[in-house]
Amino acid sequence: MDERSNRPDRPEDNSNADRGLFLERAAKSFQETVTRAGPVALASYTLIGAILVLGGIGYALDVWRGSDHWFLLGGLLLGIIVGFYELARAVWPS
Repeated sequence: MDERSNRPDRPEDNSNADRGLFLERAAKSFQETVTRAGPVALASYTLIGAILVLGGIGYALDVWRGSDHWFLLGGLLLGIIVGFYELARAVWPS
């Protein structure tokens, strides 16, 4: 018995080959998962970006005009609509 693994003795060459194949399959699977998740990740960043940018533009318009926070609310609402539209396009491609 091998003291390191508590398993019956195996040739080291076979163990290293098995480990190499396992790591190769794991790396390939991870790469495929990241490739498939890319468009959805981009859409989620677009959602956050649209809310921040359009909300910021609305806030700047409120400060510039000296008005209440209506432009901020409008910008946030428009950012939410645009962001969710992009997210829906990524999740349910036509």
